[in-house]
Amino acid sequence: MKNKKRIVILAPHTDDGELGCGGSIAKFIEEENEVFYIAFSTARDSVPDGLNKDILETEVKKATKVIGIKSENLIIYKFHVRKLNFVRQEILEEMVKFSKDLNPDLVFLPTPNDLHQDHYTISMEGIRAFKKTSILAYELPWNNIQFKTQAFIKLEKKHLDLKIKALKEYESQKNRDYMGESFVLALAQTRGIQIGTKYAESFEVIRWVIE
Repeated sequence: MKNKKRIVILAPHTDDGELGCGGSIAKFIEEENEVFYIAFSTARDSVPDGLNKDILETEVKKATKVIGIKSENLIIYKFHVRKLNFVRQEILEEMVKFSKDLNPDLVFLPTPNDLHQDHYTISMEGIRAFKKTSILAYELPWNNIQFKTQAFIKLEKKHLDLKIKALKEYESQKNRDYMGESFVLALAQTRGIQIGTKYAESFEVIRWVIE
């Protein structure tokens, strides 16, 4: 990506974007690309007892700041967790507006093979809304039925360090195994081995538009 690009990250829930492509986001920003992060649910109904129900909104603001996303490029919706499929038309209409207003060069979203109903909804509606745009689907292995490693983005340790630092802002989610530093590094090393480099993130190619 030699020329500056406008990139959109579609995250069903806060933290999905960082988990799926956080290292790549850090690299894109380092290369002075413009990155927009759109989260569709703050998962209030899933927040552990004893914590503020708005904690994930606070955490995503901190995490995206750590990774370098401008505050004005963070868009947060508050659709109900596990119920995005009930408002898929509303979500689609919002995405279509972003497609027209932002006219991105590249969009990241969950793989269509994701088991989580919210992830699948964002994947399907994202593909519809950005149908004229290059789209890469990120992996969340604990939810994926299958995943085709068709595209890779080479990363350096500094990019993964930022991804890990961003994920640590999600204190409310720290007990989840996939939030741990060891898992993040192991997956990046695995993807790196596939292409003969030390670290990488891998993606499915949904659509690739060549100028």
